[in-house]
Parts: sequence; structure tokens; C-alpha cells
Amino acid sequence: MTSTPPLFARVALIGIGLIGSSLARAMRKHNLAGHIAISTRSADTLAQAEALELGDSYTLDPAQAALDADLVMVCTPMGAYKAVAQAIAPALKEGAIVSDVGSVKATAINDIGPYLPDGVHLVPGHPIAGTEHSGPQAGYADLFPGHWCILTPQDHTDLAALDQVARLWSMCGANVEIMPPEHHDQVLAITSHLPHLIAYTIVDTAAQLEGDTQKEVIKFSASGFRDFTRIAASDPVMWRDVFLNNKDAVLDILGRFSDDLAKMTQAIEQGDGDLLEEAFTRTRAIRRSVIDLKQHIPDVKPGDTE
Repeated sequence: MTSTPPLFARVALIGIGLIGSSLARAMRKHNLAGHIAISTRSADTLAQAEALELGDSYTLDPAQAALDADLVMVCTPMGAYKAVAQAIAPALKEGAIVSDVGSVKATAINDIGPYLPDGVHLVPGHPIAGTEHSGPQAGYADLFPGHWCILTPQDHTDLAALDQVARLWSMCGANVEIMPPEHHDQVLAITSHLPHLIAYTIVDTAAQLEGDTQKEVIKFSASGFRDFTRIAASDPVMWRDVFLNNKDAVLDILGRFSDDLAKMTQAIEQGDGDLLEEAFTRTRAIRRSVIDLKQHIPDVKPGDTE
């Protein structure tokens, strides 16, 4: 009996944090890569990945990992995209596919695309899955089932390459959606980026309270504040890059949020219960829609207590 060949003969993972290590495990589980080459700029992180047996070869040189790769998946913080693209470009073979997992797709197009040689195909992607944990030890093979992965091709994107990347994520269990990159960045500004900014701000406000009050806030954390602390524990480098790279969309939606917050403030000041109740009723309807689409399951690794 002949076994089915892997989807890609050689895959290079540049960066091996939560998403990269989860993808490595998922590719192993579903036989999607014949050889997984792992590269990261930190020798300690690379040693952790090797100890976890996440790949077949390990190197600090991204170009070496990308050599002869059929797929190069960039899993670094977005601030490193340009340097990574410049480093791997000379090593990429004709027909290779380069993709990424970042939360701002304009960055992949602007910081990776211009450095790729002719005959190499860029397929930007964003798996909307994760936890507050980071590092190669945080990943797990079943991170992606039940979650969306958005691919954001351009008009000239090679359709065969797009299909290959879509198949990869589908075989890892994700639901794949195709969307223009600009629209992706606008949608994620409200569904992901603004909530993270609010969580970081609320928890930072608590961190700056006077000692006794801060201790009581932590001690008596109700579910709302506790959930904010989980979100605010996300990788600070990654989220710094998200806000800097999706600045226009975030500022636009932040302006709308500030206007709405001012209205709520005024309603509380003036005792306008009707306005408050109307707003709270609308938000309950949104929550029901989230549940109906089965998007209410928390992104928490099995075994975690939260």
C-alpha cells in the first residue's frame, strides 16, 4: 500500500512561537510536510524547538532554512518581516510559496512582497487562533480546528499557490476565508485589535492604582476583569507591532469607540437609563450571533485552568 505523499516536500518555519510551533505539530499530525526546517533568531528558542522535536532541521540562518523549501511560513513578529524577506530572498527557489501568520495583511504585502524574486508566490494569511501563552512550548496540534484562517491574495496572486495554502490550513482543521487585505485589516481592527488595546489599558490602569486598592482589585477580580487580564497577558512585542502596522484602521475604529464611550459617559452623568438599556440590548444581540456562529469558545490551551 502506498502512503499519500505530504502536501509539501519541505516547509521552512521562520519563527517558532505559539502559532509556528502549533503549525509544526499540526503538520506532523496530518503528514503535511516531508521535512520541517525551523529558524529563529534566538539560540535559546531554537534549542527549545529542537528539544521538543518540532522539526527535522534547525538553524539560526533563515536563508538556510528557506533553501529548497516549497513553502516558507513567516511566523515572526511583524516588525521583523522586512529583514526576514531580505534574508530569505536569495535562497528561494522558483515556484516557492511564501506565506505568513500576522494580524495585519498590509504589512505582509508591503514588507515581504517587494523582496521576493520573480517566480516566488506570496500568499498572506492570518489564522485567527491563539492563547495568551507564547514560545515553542505553548503550541499544540489542535489549536486551529473550529477557527478561521483568512487568506488575503492580491489580484496577481498565483491561484495554484493560493489553493495550496488554503489546503494546508483546511487540513490543519481551520475554516478558510478569502478576503481583500484592506478589508481584513479593517475587520480585525474592531474584532481583535481594539479589544486588545482596551484590555491592555484597563489592566494597566489597575496596575497604577495605589498599593492596597490594586491588591483588592486583583483579589476580588470578577470574571470581566479576569478575562481582561488574560487578553492583556498576550505577547507584548507582537501586539506592539500590530498597533504600529495597522495604525490607520485602529485609529479609525478607536475614534468611533471614543465617541460611543463619550455618549455612555454622558448617559451615566445625566441618568439616561433608556440610552444605557438600548445599548446593552444591542450588545446582547451581538453576543447571541457570536454563539450562533460557534465563535464563543475561549482560546485556551487544553489543561489550562482558565
